[in-house]
Amino acid sequence: MPFCTQCGREVTGTAAFCGNCGARQTTAAPAPGPIPSGPAPDPLAGLSPRAAAILCYIPTVGWIPAVIVLASRKFKNDHNVRFHAFQGLYLFAAWLLLKWVGPVIDVGPDRFVRFDHLLEGILLAVSIFMIIKASHEETYVLPIIGELAKRSATE
Repeated sequence: MPFCTQCGREVTGTAAFCGNCGARQTTAAPAPGPIPSGPAPDPLAGLSPRAAAILCYIPTVGWIPAVIVLASRKFKNDHNVRFHAFQGLYLFAAWLLLKWVGPVIDVGPDRFVRFDHLLEGILLAVSIFMIIKASHEETYVLPIIGELAKRSATE
């Protein structure tokens, strides 16, 4: 039995108008097909490992792609991308810690350059350096957080 082209209700094959909504029926529309089942397509399918590694080092927001990369099935067995994701997360954690503790440790007379701002600049430079290294597909292990990232990526 055909269906209405407007509302989807069943109509008789010879009806010129739908009895439910009143829409003109030019041709009978086929029944709506079944909803395909199975796994949903991977939203990261088009993302290359190089791009994923680069995104993990974007200052202040790189933690978002890092968490997505670590949670994705696509990069579950890619040790290099997981290393960059963990190192990007730990670099963000260092920046976050500096934002919270920085104003507390920089007490004293007013200076032209505050110590915490200098450290933030260094962290920004390290992020840019790591973006360049990741774009050249090089694995550079940062001191302290790099070793921690290596251990986290292997677990």
